[in-house]
Amino acid sequence: MASKRILKRNVNDMIIDVVEECFSLQMYDEGKTEATNKLIDEAADFQDGILTQIHAAKNKADFKTVTASIEAKAIEFVEKLNAL
Repeated sequence: MASKRILKRNVNDMIIDVVEECFSLQMYDEGKTEATNKLIDEAADFQDGILTQIHAAKNKADFKTVTASIEAKAIEFVEKLNAL
């Protein structure tokens, strides 16, 4: 079972990666600014929600659910970034 600290660190690292990639896309192609801003907003909203779930997790089942949602969202972010 992963600790809350490790899960929070992983989520924050994932969100930072998404935001940095969006900013680099904006630098190279200004036409994608609107789409990348939406993705940044989505990432920030996800971060807020998942950190609340991590804080509320009390047992292994809760952590499994949170970990699965983090992994699914990471894949979704990669697919959205690749589509840009």
